[in-house]
Amino acid sequence: MTPLRIAIVAGETSGDALGGALIAALVAARSDCQAPVEFLGVAGPAMRAAGCQPLADAHELAVMGLIEPLRHLPRLLRLRSMLIERISAWKPAIFIGIDAPAFNLGLAERFKALGIATVQYVSPQVWAWRPGRVRRIARCCDLVMCLLPFEPAFYRHHAVRAEFVGHPLADQIPLQPDRAAARAALGVDASVPLIALLPGSRLGEMQRLAAVFLATAIELARRRPGLAVLAPMANAEVRAEFVRVLATIPGASRLNLRILDGEARRALTAADAALVTSGTATLEALLCRCPMVVAYRVGVLTALLLRTLKLVRLAYFSLPNLLAGTALVPEFFQQAVTCANLAGALERALDDAAYREYLQREFLQVHQSLRAGGAASAAQAVLRLLRDKGVEQGLDQEGLRH
Repeated sequence: MTPLRIAIVAGETSGDALGGALIAALVAARSDCQAPVEFLGVAGPAMRAAGCQPLADAHELAVMGLIEPLRHLPRLLRLRSMLIERISAWKPAIFIGIDAPAFNLGLAERFKALGIATVQYVSPQVWAWRPGRVRRIARCCDLVMCLLPFEPAFYRHHAVRAEFVGHPLADQIPLQPDRAAARAALGVDASVPLIALLPGSRLGEMQRLAAVFLATAIELARRRPGLAVLAPMANAEVRAEFVRVLATIPGASRLNLRILDGEARRALTAADAALVTSGTATLEALLCRCPMVVAYRVGVLTALLLRTLKLVRLAYFSLPNLLAGTALVPEFFQQAVTCANLAGALERALDDAAYREYLQREFLQVHQSLRAGGAASAAQAVLRLLRDKGVEQGLDQEGLRH
């Protein structure tokens, strides 16, 4: 029987994780169908392990901001041309772009013109800034799969098909994380005061934040003898940059610091508090019930454009605060990202028992609101779209698993 061909392009580490889970869920959902399913695209290790044939690595799309992508434009244009040529020739039934909207929406527009069904998995933050992008999304995408529960309502106002599929992390992480087990697995004594540093999964983030994160940890350790620090690294490139910066920071050699390869979830579960770069890591910290301080810096030109053009429309930028609709956790941006600010906020997260109990209650509520099946729900949304588009290949009503 003719295989069901699915093209997937994922950006960076978080997109690869979503893609790997989605591929596994699609395979499971079609386990009763005779037609095989094949995957081709831009993949990281999780997607490759799940069965995606890679045309390029997901890490190649790990660029951010308004200005930084311009430096990579020639390379990204070459990559896009190659993908359009190879994926078009492969003739998939559907194209799924995971995150990386600046790159993936251009691909979706081309593939939709060829009659290929198109999906954007992870909504761009059009509800937060540059809302005019929704018109392009409407042109390019047959479906937007949303990770956050408030996003589909925005798209309904613009006649865009959108579904809340839940956040896979909310299903993967238990509602009551086991801190003692995490510490035991990491070899950390239960009584040791412990913080986690997550300066980012992208090289640019690491370059802008590693030094101030480390300086904050050193200052905190000066105030709190015996403090231990874990620094989980997303990939080899950012680890190398972190190690390079570490060697330049006065007093770093006296810091009780352990660098981990991956292990972010375990480190966040084990830690008493965390200093985290804004992004998916803040959500992971929330789900692991780890009190946090959130920091973010962008390039100088990007910051200037954001201020001048007033592109950002929200009171908060970190996911915990956006999801709760209130300032649950401290967040610092640009010039406010200083050692004094970060260390002071971390001390409150460590010492204020009433605040910590409040966070635990609020984090649990957010966690529960994000549980909607995750990858399994996303797989069903993809299969429903294919059925609605008239793609046969075993996708009749009985072929959909509920």
